[in-house]
Parts: sequence; structure tokens; C-alpha cells
Amino acid sequence: MGHKETIYEGIIKGNAKAVEEAVKAALAEGIPAPEILDEAMIPAMTEVGRLFEINEYYVPEMLIAARAMKTGLAVLKPELVKAAVEPKGKVALGTVKGDLHDIGKNLVAIMIEGAGFEVIDLGVDVSPEKFVQTVQEQDVDVIGMSALLTTTMPNMKNTIEALKEAGVRDKVKVIIGGAPVTQKYADEIGADGYSRDAAGAARLVQELLNVA
Repeated sequence: MGHKETIYEGIIKGNAKAVEEAVKAALAEGIPAPEILDEAMIPAMTEVGRLFEINEYYVPEMLIAARAMKTGLAVLKPELVKAAVEPKGKVALGTVKGDLHDIGKNLVAIMIEGAGFEVIDLGVDVSPEKFVQTVQEQDVDVIGMSALLTTTMPNMKNTIEALKEAGVRDKVKVIIGGAPVTQKYADEIGADGYSRDAAGAARLVQELLNVA
């Protein structure tokens, strides 16, 4: 089995050590970093997302796979920078003001990063002003907002209003998610998209930015 296959399998099985060793070995053999990313790591995370969607994987398996991906990515990042691989886009994620839940958001961050995007994680309890500031200062393409409580959901609407008031709403795509959130609510508040889960969120970002 070649190094790329080992990386692919290692991510799916969540074997971080095997992934790290195989990435180092692949680089040592002269396999270009972009090729490792595009032909082994991203397809592996896509497969993890598929397994999650058909209920063969659950959150624990996804987290273990994500950890293996991140371990490999840490080895690969300096080489990708040298190869001047531009991320496909920049996505800022945060749990909205008043809400302190972050497992779902963290999974979304991992899946979006796994699809080849740069992720800015704003953390939890993120105010509308902070989202606006990030759009103004960091040149992000997409904002992803998460809420796990019905009581904090209105802050998604407040953030979209704040983006409009600041004159930057048309500069960025807005996606939302979280247990109580629905497509209907996304439509009501004028979000660009809604996803039920992390794998769907990564696909949604690709669709909205029109990058495969």
C-alpha cells in the first residue's frame, strides 16, 4: 500500500500516528504536499462525512478521524505554504452570543478545513459586532453561525442585521446550523444556507463559493 493510501485509511480509521508517519514518508519521497492534500486527505474527510451522513459513523468516530487529519495537516502545512497553495476560501465560525456550546461548531471547523478552506474560529458567545469586525478586517468569504438554544437563535438574525447596517452583508455568505435551527428559520432571517450537520456544512460552503 502506498503512502497516500495509508494516509487515506489512517484518517478514516482515526490512526493519527500512522497518518503522521505516512505524511512524513510521502514528503521524504518527494510526493508534492498539494497532491497529498488533494488525493489523500481531502478525499478521506469526504468519506468520513459520507459515513457520518449514512449513520455508520457518529460524533466520536468523526472526532477521532478529525484528530488524525489535523495531525497530518500539521506536518503538511509548512510544505503547503512553500508550495504557495492558496486555501479555497476563508470561513469564520462562531457560536452566537449567549451560547457556549462548541462541539458542533468544532466539528464543522474540522470538516470545512478538511475540504481545503482556511478557518477562523471565533469561539463561543460571539457578538454580532465581532462577526462584523471579522468580515471587515479578515476578508472572509463565509460566516458560519451555530446555536444550540432556541433562546440564542435570535442572535443569528441580529448578526445578519448588523452586517447589513455595517454595509458588508453583500460581501459575505452566511450559513447557520445547530440543533434547533431549521431551513425555514434560515429563509426567514435571510441566511444564504443551512446545514443539519458538519459534513453538510462543508459541502454547503463549497456550493456557495462555487469551488469543488
